[in-house]
Amino acid sequence: MNNLYTAVIKQDGDWWIGWIEEVPGVNCQEVSRDELLESLRITLREALEFNRRDAIAAAGGNYQEEQIAV
Repeated sequence: MNNLYTAVIKQDGDWWIGWIEEVPGVNCQEVSRDELLESLRITLREALEFNRRDAIAAAGGNYQEEQIAV
């Protein structure tokens, strides 16, 4: 599955800053645009994995997983 997310990025002085629109809390700053995009990818990947583990832990036992397309 290839999910696409939207990075909102801008240069602010000497720094590039950015956020992932669809996932609150995923934001980074770097000295170059390319470094920023890579940091956003890594941070997004980590946030999604954390959220998955958190959801499974909250469900406890005897749960089902369903994929939902929007």
